[in-house]
Amino acid sequence: MATFYSQFRFEPLGKYLIKICHGTACHVNGSIKIAQAVMEEFGVREGKTTEDGLVTLERVACLGCCSLAPVIMINDKVYGKLTPDKVRKLAKKLKEGELRD
Repeated sequence: MATFYSQFRFEPLGKYLIKICHGTACHVNGSIKIAQAVMEEFGVREGKTTEDGLVTLERVACLGCCSLAPVIMINDKVYGKLTPDKVRKLAKKLKEGELRD
């Protein structure tokens, strides 16, 4: 029964939880390319955590920030109007410890 609810986890989350919005506005504005860039940068698939425990990647239906589409949320902070290049810059900051929680 616990596998039905997304709130229950069987593996620890990474230090950074990255949620990628795939709602209609984000999808139309390129969320698939954003997701691909995140997966390439961290070498992780949606629903998984990197081996070093730095990042957990989740696909979500909507983050409610449609005017900023496409968006991702890193822990509790929303980043919008993204492009694959902007995502790569965010990833670099996160890897170097320059991105603040």
